[in-house]
Amino acid sequence: MASKMLSPALPEVIRDINKFSNNVMAEQLFLTLGLQGAGVGSTETARIAMHQWLNDRFGSSAQTTVVDNGSGLSREGRVSARLLAALLQSVWAGPLMPELVSSLPLAGLDGTLRRSHATPGRGHLKTGSLRDVAAVAGYVLGQSGRRYVVVAIVNHPNANAARPALEALIDWAIDDAGEHPSAGR
Repeated sequence: MASKMLSPALPEVIRDINKFSNNVMAEQLFLTLGLQGAGVGSTETARIAMHQWLNDRFGSSAQTTVVDNGSGLSREGRVSARLLAALLQSVWAGPLMPELVSSLPLAGLDGTLRRSHATPGRGHLKTGSLRDVAAVAGYVLGQSGRRYVVVAIVNHPNANAARPALEALIDWAIDDAGEHPSAGR
């Protein structure tokens, strides 16, 4: 007789996925979307569930999104910076905001961003990279105390060279879009 295994609570799973960019766990969570929605944990049922969720919340702005797998490690995947920003704004205004924000690496302090050169502790951000792609998205706390949604996606054969520009964007948001220049930077 097979024993039943219990999964950690969803916020714990998402924290592990986001803090350390655990692509295997992301893929398993993605397949679980299909299982919960259609009774079958397949890539196709997960894609259908994800598209339905996006369409229900973001309508026509989600139409061009292509979800290939749960980890984002795909040359076929497509999402606009505008949709990512709308998603982050929507989450910020919702009841699950604390769970998502706490799951994102904290710039200069933990997870995949512990070696970031952006001002430590001011950004809860997720980075992404593939050959020819570099991206960052999340929330930044400005010097004024105001929060900003930051999303940048670079698609170029030399995308990795844009990393300093992505970190400069984060610092620009921390400086409230240049309104409060920080000393010593």
